Amino acid sequence: MKLVDEAEITVIAGNGGHGCVGFRREKFIPLGGPDGGDGGDGGDVWLQADENLNTLVDFRHQRMFRAQRGENGMGSQKYGKGGEDTVVKVPVGTVVTNVATDEVIGDLTRHGERLLVARGGKGGLGNMHFKSSVNRTPRQFTPGSEGEERLLQLELKLLADVGLLGFPNAGKSTFVRAVSAATPKVADYPFTTLYPNLGVVSIEAGRSFVIADIPGLIEGAADGAGLGAQFLRHLQRTRLLLHLVDIAPLAYEGDESLSPADQVRALERELERHDPELLQKPRWLVLNKADLLPPDEAQALAESIVAELGWTGPWYLVSAIGREGTRQIMLEVQSYLDRLREEPAE
Repeated sequence: MKLVDEAEITVIAGNGGHGCVGFRREKFIPLGGPDGGDGGDGGDVWLQADENLNTLVDFRHQRMFRAQRGENGMGSQKYGKGGEDTVVKVPVGTVVTNVATDEVIGDLTRHGERLLVARGGKGGLGNMHFKSSVNRTPRQFTPGSEGEERLLQLELKLLADVGLLGFPNAGKSTFVRAVSAATPKVADYPFTTLYPNLGVVSIEAGRSFVIADIPGLIEGAADGAGLGAQFLRHLQRTRLLLHLVDIAPLAYEGDESLSPADQVRALERELERHDPELLQKPRWLVLNKADLLPPDEAQALAESIVAELGWTGPWYLVSAIGREGTRQIMLEVQSYLDRLREEPAE
């Protein structure tokens, strides 16, 4: 299933039921007085995070969600029944924005977490509330208030521990295949990956993490070039970025001269333009496709790229297609994530 990570929906809470005008009419109580009951409250609309969903595609088919109206009040001081709530399930990681005000209403990051997005109307008052010493037979009542109606923007930001970053054909999908059970499309042309893919890397029983592969980026991505920056949001929740670079890239349309080091710098500029915080995330350099060159030549080229960049962080030389060096990276990533998880506890 293709990932759909944006959607707009309309939510309409239920109106409150009207209050009732009623009077007691019993054989031996000729002056029974008012007894009109209140209307029931309208139902609310909630969003609930569900870990079994991973896309917003269902909202292409249904875009309006309405809660039940409250019932009107009745005689004999009977209150109307409240309207039933409507619960809309969304993927974990969904950010909810009110389109009218551009206000972020909430961010659903845990399974089962609920967010009230439209409150139901209050039920109206029956005439029993309006009796007084000078008004023994009140015919006043109040109608139920209207429920809230909102147009919401849903934006899915995948929850992954590790994000892969790189130019098209850097080998990100091949890398994900090598380290997890995920099977993203792999081909020998650029822009093979059109939608983000998630894979679970299992180191051993009880030790695993989620890795995200997003479509390749090129210069100008922040302005919409190539597939644009529409998928960069999926890197915002990650704890670590793996920056994959093809050590011997082939020229392709739109990029005929960028060296591996220039590609790294170009994507650093795009990250900063899209969200400066992305550039501040921990980032490890992974020099891929070592199998295309003799071992000594590949090692020398990798070292020259690192020196040209002045790279001070961790870096690795791997062959994702041959699964050479990938296991070691995953072990070190798992250790790094374990240390991050231990820090809050300390």
